[in-house]
Amino acid sequence: HVRVIMPPKKAAAAEPDRAARFGRVKNNLKMGIVGLPNVGKSSLFNLMCEMNAAAENFPFCTIEPNESFCALPDERYDYLCNIWNPPSKHPSHLHVMDIAGLVKGAAEGAGLGNAFLSHIQSVDGIFHVVRAFESEEVVHVEDSVDPVRDLETIQNELCKKDLSFLDAAEAKEVKDAKCTPGYKLSLVFTETVAKCRALLTENKPIRYGDWSGPEVEIINAKLPLLTTKPVVYLVNLSMEDYIRKKNKWLAKIAAWVQSHGAGQIIPFSVEFESKVWALRDDATAKELFLKDNGCQSAIPKMVRQGYSDLNLANFFTAGETEVRSWTFQKGALAPQCAGVIHSDFERGFIKAEIVAFEDYKALATSKSMAEVKAAGKYRQEGKNYEVQDGDIVHFQFNVTKDPKKK
Repeated sequence: HVRVIMPPKKAAAAEPDRAARFGRVKNNLKMGIVGLPNVGKSSLFNLMCEMNAAAENFPFCTIEPNESFCALPDERYDYLCNIWNPPSKHPSHLHVMDIAGLVKGAAEGAGLGNAFLSHIQSVDGIFHVVRAFESEEVVHVEDSVDPVRDLETIQNELCKKDLSFLDAAEAKEVKDAKCTPGYKLSLVFTETVAKCRALLTENKPIRYGDWSGPEVEIINAKLPLLTTKPVVYLVNLSMEDYIRKKNKWLAKIAAWVQSHGAGQIIPFSVEFESKVWALRDDATAKELFLKDNGCQSAIPKMVRQGYSDLNLANFFTAGETEVRSWTFQKGALAPQCAGVIHSDFERGFIKAEIVAFEDYKALATSKSMAEVKAAGKYRQEGKNYEVQDGDIVHFQFNVTKDPKKK
């Protein structure tokens, strides 16, 4: 595995939980690939999506030229497919958008800045790609390779744009307070705005702060800020550096990330991934290539990390005709997860029959649940059960016809 240089574990572990409280609470969230021009964004996007779409059964893989779905690599799903071998198989997917390259001054509209920032507003998390490889063939927009400077450039543009959003939101709130009888500016609003401004003027993202529940509610409802979104930092290395697991910039990048909101850092190499992709139809040659170089593709880790940082999880349904992985927001209750399958399942929810995947794998020697039930691991749960990542679920429901409808 590629060595990942990260901030201290405590800080890194806190990041996803802190960031996950911001933004939309839905199942159809997406990650945007962000970075300066010529850092490898579009190449990575094509590799991420083609690598998965080519082999997976997903009818609408490409929504637009710059949006697609990546199948979630999941050994649990693969295991269930191998056990049941059904005619229909459906993995979970991560929705990814390739966002236009940013240049200095984007917050004021330079380059494709306005499009860049509006696209970031439309996504729920960010894959921030930075370049840490030298190449005479690939021109750098700043004429030299310095990933820390590039990180600072994008962070600065995002913070500047958030400051303008903050000013506009505050002005609107003040105007509403003056024009609406009985409406007053709340103390929590003014304090939240002040905390946001203090962070942003120091070029630190909103997700870096410590926020109370009411403050998060204010930000979600009235402050459309870009820097609340979770970020996964993807460091594009040369193939040589990726294989030898060393690069002079990695420690400096880790230090910068630690002081600007923390987050997961994943080194990768477009050059290496392209060679892996080229061998996709020759399993023996591909396996030999990976073995000879002593490393694996980093793309599955990226997809899983993006999925996790969006606070998403998945449960499974498995049977003779279909194995499917369903995406849900962590913390969802059984009726809400039933609704992911169909609204009738939620409306007429009776109970959920559940076995944890690990229990099924450890106990079942066939498709049958008999051994799982004998061990007491097959449970019936009601409407207050919080579904866990990896649960294998069978929902029972009953929907009676509405007598008012004919």
